[in-house]
Amino acid sequence: MGEYRVKTAIYHLHALTALHAGTGQGVGVIDLPVARERSTGLPIVPGSGIKGVLREELRPDDGEDKTQWEALFGPDSDSAERDDARRFAGALAIQDAQLLSLPVRSIHGVFAWLSCPFVLRRYLRDRARSSLSPAPGKLAQPADENIAISGNSCLARDAKVYLEDLDLEAVEDMDSGPMASLIADSVFPDDPEWRDLFIERFAIVSDAVFDYLAETATEVRARIRLKPDTRTVAKGGLWYEENLPAETLLWGLLGCDRARNGTQSADELLDTFRRDLETDGETRLQIGGKATVGRGNVRWLLNMGD
Repeated sequence: MGEYRVKTAIYHLHALTALHAGTGQGVGVIDLPVARERSTGLPIVPGSGIKGVLREELRPDDGEDKTQWEALFGPDSDSAERDDARRFAGALAIQDAQLLSLPVRSIHGVFAWLSCPFVLRRYLRDRARSSLSPAPGKLAQPADENIAISGNSCLARDAKVYLEDLDLEAVEDMDSGPMASLIADSVFPDDPEWRDLFIERFAIVSDAVFDYLAETATEVRARIRLKPDTRTVAKGGLWYEENLPAETLLWGLLGCDRARNGTQSADELLDTFRRDLETDGETRLQIGGKATVGRGNVRWLLNMGD
């Protein structure tokens, strides 16, 4: 038997507009909350939704050969049900996108891209699984009242950083800059201007502060439904939607198996997948709900190691 190997890669999502990956009707103050990881309470974008978007993005036109597409995503359920011989699973597996860096309003620098030691440890673990470059140094471990920034940060004034209703003591950390560069190289590989903007605004807060901001610093919008004849609010026509704010960064793992409808290896399939998806070095996708009111426009970036 030949070598059998699942190819693993990391993908990043950069929200260009507010992003609503919801769970349906909520039971709290927010009627339509975003999806959150059960164990941590941190926002996620479910992998099933991302895979569905990719499946439709790459769907061949009528009359085109579907062999490659079916190898990645599996055949359509209706066609498989008509022909038992064509039932097989697609080779592509996409995990949930996890919150990497949350944009939070700042008095200086407009906003900060925040992360925390817990999130960064998980991120670096997944980078290692994908054979990407490892951590550039030790992770900062700021106390709850502190925030770790790099030497060229634009967030601090008089050793203070003001985020939402928090004022934190700025601590210059020599390892925060390399960590910011590591993320920037993956999210903005061909855009030096945005790479510098990210590095200047990246900061690390404690796990407790990040958890608090991931709960309170998301975007909540009130929506109304009007009566067409009177232009007044219809009964039950007021609700609140939660979104991840524009500029949110997320990451997730992607796995690719060998083709189950042919002889292509995982490496060959994943290389073809990336070539088909990328346009001018990156991919724009529409993910989540509320697309008709401008939600869910994201950049997708696939980062493959050796």
